[in-house]
Amino acid sequence: MSEPDHDSATTTALLLAVGVVAVSFSAPIAATTAAPALAVAFWRNALAVAVVVPWTLVRRRAELVRLLRHEHRVLAVAVLSGLALALHFGLWVPSLRMTSVTASTALVATTPLWTLLADRLTGRRPSRGVVLGALLAFAGVVVITGVDADASSRALLGDALALGGGAAAAGYTLLGSSVRRTTSTATYTSVAYTVCALVLLPVTLIARQPLSGYSTRTWVELVVLMLSAQLLGHSILNRTLRTAGATTVALAILLETPGAALLAWAFWHQPPPLATLPGAALVLLGLALVVRARTSQRRVQAALEVGNVTDA
Repeated sequence: MSEPDHDSATTTALLLAVGVVAVSFSAPIAATTAAPALAVAFWRNALAVAVVVPWTLVRRRAELVRLLRHEHRVLAVAVLSGLALALHFGLWVPSLRMTSVTASTALVATTPLWTLLADRLTGRRPSRGVVLGALLAFAGVVVITGVDADASSRALLGDALALGGGAAAAGYTLLGSSVRRTTSTATYTSVAYTVCALVLLPVTLIARQPLSGYSTRTWVELVVLMLSAQLLGHSILNRTLRTAGATTVALAILLETPGAALLAWAFWHQPPPLATLPGAALVLLGLALVVRARTSQRRVQAALEVGNVTDA
């Protein structure tokens, strides 16, 4: 998990591809495993902590100690990121048991829309492309939730939880991007995953969801979930935050929606409801337009700044 300060564009693209494929296993496994939903959320983080923290103590001990003792502001942001991650999992994983995998992953992938809202609240004006993309994505959300609302109120609740999980994921991504400017992946994930697990533990116990007594197959599924979605998925995407930025990572994560649907179909024989596909396509198209417009806007601003420096 130790990485150089600057990856090449090719390396970053490859890491993003691996990360997206890995996180695509998250929804199908979490939706089908016999473990309770909150227990799944807890164990994927707790098992990851058992791997990441020892690695960090060996490879990044000095940085971790410095963060804990001296860099209190950065530590606070990392802790907040862990809280956002716990909220993300606490909302999204239960939603997978209430609505379809396609609908849940499409709605939780609305992260860029929530980051757009955060920009708006901080005084940044969105471009026309951003507004158009937001409207298309919102239309997709209406289509998806409309389909599930016809099915049952339980599916509608699952849709709402997935949307909340997307908002929490936006906070996790934005906060993580800030921490990753000065902190390695190993140190950051050690803090974030630990905080997430510590928050989810009492929540799971209060909900009276058992944390043990599972079959061997269930434990294997939890370990696979941790290795794929958490270590290869979240950790690799956290690494790319430094070089790719939150916007590009958010765009890449959009591919989790079709990826999860295909994996659920191929390995778990759960074909996505056909009526949700148009809505998922609108969400993906809208979110892609949002991210593209924001990227173009940043390039223009960077060019203007360079021009101002040259004129000076």
